[in-house]
Amino acid sequence: MREIESKYQSELVVIGVESGKYHGERITSRIRDASIRLEAAHPGLNDRQFRTWRSYAVSAWPTLVVIDPSGYVIGTHAGEFTADMLAPFIEAQIQKARENGTLRTEPFHFEPDPPTIEPSSLRYPGKVAIDGERIAIADSGNHRVLVGRLGGNGASMKIELTAGTGMPGFSDGLAGQFHSPQGMAFKDDTLYVADEENHSIRAIDLVTGEIRTIAGTGKQMRTRADQKAGAMSSPWDVVLVGDTLYVAMAGVHQLWAVDPKTGSSRVHSGSGGEDIRDGPHREALLAQPMGITATGDRLYFADSESSAIRWADASSDGSVGTIIGTGLFDFGDVDGKGDDVRLQHPQGVAVFGEDLLVADSYNDCIKIVNPESRTSAVWLRELHEPEGIACTSTHAYIADTNAHRIAAVDLATRSVADLMIE
Repeated sequence: MREIESKYQSELVVIGVESGKYHGERITSRIRDASIRLEAAHPGLNDRQFRTWRSYAVSAWPTLVVIDPSGYVIGTHAGEFTADMLAPFIEAQIQKARENGTLRTEPFHFEPDPPTIEPSSLRYPGKVAIDGERIAIADSGNHRVLVGRLGGNGASMKIELTAGTGMPGFSDGLAGQFHSPQGMAFKDDTLYVADEENHSIRAIDLVTGEIRTIAGTGKQMRTRADQKAGAMSSPWDVVLVGDTLYVAMAGVHQLWAVDPKTGSSRVHSGSGGEDIRDGPHREALLAQPMGITATGDRLYFADSESSAIRWADASSDGSVGTIIGTGLFDFGDVDGKGDDVRLQHPQGVAVFGEDLLVADSYNDCIKIVNPESRTSAVWLRELHEPEGIACTSTHAYIADTNAHRIAAVDLATRSVADLMIE
């Protein structure tokens, strides 16, 4: 839609309608922040009671409805689509409206609302990574990555490297650019980055600051030909196990494996269908994985659209299982054990001893989950849609996304402070 909106600025008005699946998606302030974060420049309607949904007989996310200048519905489309698919239809309708004199060509201007919380030096940070005293922050809204050293007993960070110009783009080199970078993984003097909006895996040389592309073409994978050409679809997080980089590939509901040396990639887990189903890697069904971590040869990932925490063997002949989560529409905020537990669109996960700390994003909290007993309990509340988390031996560092901060949590006292960035 961004391409279509830009191409027909004088002829087309786009209105977003949010008929939220999740309770957290039905809160106006969250919708406002999501629109700002996604750089959506058009008006949005909070259809929390699904009245607009029913009025236009919508039955699936996403659905496009086209209305002509006289107010008549002239077309609908359910499911994903490309700008190239839509453009001929839009152009035909523009020509028709121009001929019958109903087309208004003066562009509309909509002043954007301010965010709920004003950004500080960070803007919608998505993920955080730790390697000893080194810390990396995906400053996603500023399209850059900050790398530095922890100090002040874990309460401060001194920036040593800023990668990215602060403007969205897709370029390598010392003046390289990112577009909404997300998950990261350290390997010696290299930092691997899931460059989400560029649909690529990038690498930062931590000595020189040079950015290079490991995998991906900068364009979203839509077809088998795209995949054969090396394209990816919304990589959201990465973890390194041995010499393999595992990627939470949210756009195609899979985990991928990438060789950082050659850039070659393969599907590791998930058939590509969206659901929650355990089994051998290629038979399992995943649902928009957005966070991944590992311990030993076991991967753990946040399967966001099924509100689940799941595991996958790192070996290629292994399988996928579920710790928490039962279905695409089973979500909430319920502690307990096994299938009684409910999360709401978790997006981050970190190893915490024998437990996992989970960024339960739409519940604005961190949950502690035990993989063996399948128990879950609130660990920390009063956050603002946290998306990422990483731990040292003394602190947990949380990307508190809508608060534009990294929250540093003392593990001994569970006291919370903003990470001071110098």
